[in-house]
Amino acid sequence: MTTLIDSSVLLDLLVDDPHFGGLSETAIRNARTNGRIVVCEAVIAEIRPALSSDKELHDFCEDIGLEYEPCDYIAAVRAGYIYSLYLANKGSAKRVLPDFLIAAQAVSEGYDLLARDRGYYREYFQDLALIDPSSASES
Repeated sequence: MTTLIDSSVLLDLLVDDPHFGGLSETAIRNARTNGRIVVCEAVIAEIRPALSSDKELHDFCEDIGLEYEPCDYIAAVRAGYIYSLYLANKGSAKRVLPDFLIAAQAVSEGYDLLARDRGYYREYFQDLALIDPSSASES
């Protein structure tokens, strides 16, 4: 099994989030135990500001076993289409496009997505296999 990791989950580790950090670390460890863990270019771009150098980014990815896999054309087109639906439904968050690219890549490749759902993953990507590490805190 391959799991695409969302930026928010990796940022939980990088900023040592007191609420989600442990949950995200456990979820990443479980995903890595079950197969490959990958990130796409949107994730790399979103987590880079949390690190002091490109080398630190490279070392972080290598340390936790992340593989880089860029979005393909089909995923990008799907993300754009779903983003247009989101905007037509009066979606206001302009920064969700990277999230849509990440989710579309997971669906396109048949990967699970490890991400905290902000509501729109389940609403706009019904065929997405979503693993939400924060759901462990809701039980």
